[in-house]
Amino acid sequence: MNNQFNLCPECGSKKIQFVNNKKWLCPDCGFDLYCNVAAAVGLIICSPNGDVLFETRAKEPRKGFLALPGGFCNPDESAEAAAHRECLEEIGIEVKKIKYVASFPNTYPYKNFTYKTCDLFFEASVSQEEADGLLKKISADKKEVSGVCLKKVQSQADIDSLPLAFDSAKKALTSWLNGKK
Repeated sequence: MNNQFNLCPECGSKKIQFVNNKKWLCPDCGFDLYCNVAAAVGLIICSPNGDVLFETRAKEPRKGFLALPGGFCNPDESAEAAAHRECLEEIGIEVKKIKYVASFPNTYPYKNFTYKTCDLFFEASVSQEEADGLLKKISADKKEVSGVCLKKVQSQADIDSLPLAFDSAKKALTSWLNGKK
């Protein structure tokens, strides 16, 4: 994958270059366009007994792998609002209170383009009663999510055994787990 344009969108030059893995630059007309990092969010929805809710991704990248509910922030949207919106859109669950956990860089390959993201993770706790009925309440967006499951996350070995779609989620779960100790 590469982030190359064949022609400068300003003057049509074939000399446009992707410089320092962060911007396109045309030496002929001076056009420059930065490839800024995209903000994304993920939610660690957990129960008192250590169960965490995961989605199975229904589309690429990493189709079939586990992910935390979440997605990209919209323009003019806070990370917190995006976390609430994405959770509602993807699995039909309205989380009440969220708490920031950590952020990590990520690489998101999509349709022959590589997006660099800053993934911000939040925790949303549910009671054991809510967790026990959670899977029944979920109405997953089938274009995004092919299934949901609860997994125990009580040790690093638990995290390491999960077929996670993104390394940033693994780091977030590790940070979250270490914060609970």
